Parts: sequence; structure tokens; C-alpha cells
Amino acid sequence: MKKLENKVAIITGGAGSIGKITAKLFLEDGAKVMLVDLTEEALKKAAQELNNPNLKYCVADVSKSKDVESYVNETVKQFGKVDVFFNNAGIEGVVKPIVDYPEEIFDKVISVNVKGIWLGNKYALPQMNDGGSIIMTSSVAGLLGFANLSAYVTSKHAVVGIMRTTAIEAAPRKIRVNSVHPAPVNNRMMRSIEEGTSAEDPEEVKKQFEATIPLGRYAEPIEIAKLVLFLASDDSQYITGTTQVIDGGISVQ
Repeated sequence: MKKLENKVAIITGGAGSIGKITAKLFLEDGAKVMLVDLTEEALKKAAQELNNPNLKYCVADVSKSKDVESYVNETVKQFGKVDVFFNNAGIEGVVKPIVDYPEEIFDKVISVNVKGIWLGNKYALPQMNDGGSIIMTSSVAGLLGFANLSAYVTSKHAVVGIMRTTAIEAAPRKIRVNSVHPAPVNNRMMRSIEEGTSAEDPEEVKKQFEATIPLGRYAEPIEIAKLVLFLASDDSQYITGTTQVIDGGISVQ
């Protein structure tokens, strides 16, 4: 039997690299999937690439409560229930020291990465089946400090607080709640951070980042997706309230 047979999953940030490859794994393992992202264009492209009748999508701004309530309700309307919630949407902000960091960008990062995660749990939990799973995307930056990324680091630390609180509140219903903490991932977000650090030589920034990773490279999106699949499945039925680190060894140094 497939790991997610007869399960229904919501994936926010569904058009991004981690969201899309996770959707692919979920679909292959028997789930019905609702992809959620900010623009219909990106969602349509992702849906065409995935090309699966068990996939639907919903346009939403995760920082707006009406949009969050809407994507949860639409999932129930389309598929009848919710078993798995991959609360994944997030943005990186800009690369600047605190003294130069634009307040409006700080507010935007917090709105998406903290309020968006909080709203997702708020509206998904009442609609979820008992025994389900919530997986929240944090980062190694949610466990450590990184210069010039104050908004992002702050937001990803906050995800841990939301995760731990939700895990306690959801436990009586046997709903598991965990966060995943990737190292730099080989995707668009890291290209943005590399270029924000040095527009002149982003490749050198990548090499410097990789030099801090004991395994010597960035994570690939599929590696994060495989961890999320494990947490979504019943293989992880006694795991809740944990920070699942997938960082190539950065945090042990």
C-alpha cells in the first residue's frame, strides 16, 4: 500500500521548488493534493508539469486570513477532508545588516513567514482529520544566527514557537506537528540570497556557503521533500513537536 493512500494534503508555497517536488512525491504515494501559492500563473505551470488528476490548486496570499480560510475550505470542497498540511510558504526578504534593513520588508517577511504559518495552522486544524500531520518549513536559520538576514532568521525562529505550541494543542487529537530545518537549498531563494550578498560574484558566495557545510554542498529540493513525505506518512506516527534538521551538518559545528 502506498504511504499516503486515501490521504488529502495541502501544500502552501506549492509552486516553489520544495513545494512542487513534495507534491510530486505525495501524488506518487497515493495522496490527493491541493497546491496553494500567490499567483495563478505559477500554479498553472506547476499543475501542467505535475499533470495528475488528483491535483488541484488555489490562489491565496497566506498572510490574509480570508485567503487562508478559503484554501482550506476549497480543499474540503474538492476532496472532502484534510489529512496532511505542509505549511511551507515563505520568502527571504533582502540581505542587509539590521541597521540598514528596510522596515517595510521586515514587516512583509514577518507577515508571510510568521503570520502566514500561524494562520495556516489556525484554519487547517479544525478541518483536519484526527491522526493527521502538520509539517512546517523553518530553516537552519530557525536554529542559528546568520548575519544580514535578520528578518528571515527572526521569522524562522518564530516558526519553531508556533510548531511547539500547535504540537501540544493538537496532541489530544493525535495530530502530529513538526518543523523541518533545511540547510541552504539549491533553488531560487538561495540564488536571491547569493546575489543579494554579492551581485558581482554570487558564485563565490555559493562556494563560501558550501564551505560551511560539513557535507560540502547545498541540499537538493528532493531531499527536503523526502523528509516531508516521511513526516506526512504514518511511518512518523510517534514523532511530534520536533525540529527535524536536514542541514548537511551545519548545526553540529
